[in-house]
Amino acid sequence: MQLHGANARRASALMAKAGAAQKNRALLALASKLRSNATALIDANQEDCSQAQAAQISAVLLDRLRLTEKIIETCALGCEQLASMPEIIGEISGLKEQPSGIRVGQMRVPIGVFGMIYESRPNVTIEAATLSIKSGNACILRGGSEAIHSNLALASLVREALVEASLPEDGVQLIASVDREAVGHLIAMPEFVDVIIPRGGKGLIERISAEAKVPVIKHLDGNCHTYVDSTCDVESALRICDNAKTQKYSPCNAMESLLVAKDVAAKFLPQLIEIYTRKGVEIRGCAQTLEIIASITGLAGVNAKLATEQDWYEEYLAPIISVKVVAGLDEAIAHINKYSSHHTDAILTETYSNAEQFLREVDSASVMVNTSTRFADGFEYGLGAEIGISTDKFHARGPVGLEGLTSLKYVVLGHGEIRS
Repeated sequence: MQLHGANARRASALMAKAGAAQKNRALLALASKLRSNATALIDANQEDCSQAQAAQISAVLLDRLRLTEKIIETCALGCEQLASMPEIIGEISGLKEQPSGIRVGQMRVPIGVFGMIYESRPNVTIEAATLSIKSGNACILRGGSEAIHSNLALASLVREALVEASLPEDGVQLIASVDREAVGHLIAMPEFVDVIIPRGGKGLIERISAEAKVPVIKHLDGNCHTYVDSTCDVESALRICDNAKTQKYSPCNAMESLLVAKDVAAKFLPQLIEIYTRKGVEIRGCAQTLEIIASITGLAGVNAKLATEQDWYEEYLAPIISVKVVAGLDEAIAHINKYSSHHTDAILTETYSNAEQFLREVDSASVMVNTSTRFADGFEYGLGAEIGISTDKFHARGPVGLEGLTSLKYVVLGHGEIRS
């Protein structure tokens, strides 16, 4: 690991001074390579998936592990979107002249070297690599052992693209070892690594946070809420709540908890429960929710039970959802701020003042009005890609894109002024 670290530190100096055109050439070359090597990448991924199935990996992790043509194309589009974005490194902002005559501003600069530790999702290899290139950083990647063949194949293409653009191939390094001790070494090298970004299960992130000797950008889980207000557009709310829960169960931005204002619950919940029952979603509801379910006539196969206190905290990553009927907006906000993981929470309402209050008072990294929590994603936010979603409050919060991988330093411009 010391060699990885030393190589990354040397490469980071070259990455930091690379021009925008050079970095964009690497990104566009990588997009082309992803498309032309899609079949080989899927073959490598199939080897991982077969081994994972034999090891009886969970359905959630297997879903995250799988590479498809659509996922590869999304990665390629992400490369191109990043290449088309303005260069932010070296940008000076807030330049103001002081009474002394000096002008003071801030310049955006790369962080230096970041370490990325992640599980299952091989597409993270591309997201991390491309953001590292565009932001002028070097990175050391350590994916999960279950995705080793996929990650090696992807990292090889990244290094080819770096070389083609005359950038250091050690600007992006993938740790080929699946030894768990490699993680311990990576998070304890402050002389080489400036920040660690873990992306995976709660256990992994808790371990990294406890043991790391360098700063960590993290989120532990994604207990995302949607609050259906009494003044919602019911038809729109049904579509959004369906999408937020069932479009895909495994992402951290899938809705896990649903809050419904009591004034609309009797009208809204029977229709939504019918949709969820048809799709095999289990309901863990409050007593009032179960009363409403019991009153629905002609609905067969509903799977519902009384929610426990733990259900309000839970990130299921599965076709399960907690449902609570609340008195109104104030109770919904209080519930979210108590039980939410502060990842992404949404309100569905036609009342401007309620939307404004929700945006102001809900303490989460992303707060939404009249849309699905599934949009909490760097690509969907126009960031080109994301390296993860941070629920921290310092440095980076929400989807971590280019700016989250940079820092600001003060620059002072003078004309011979001296301090008296």
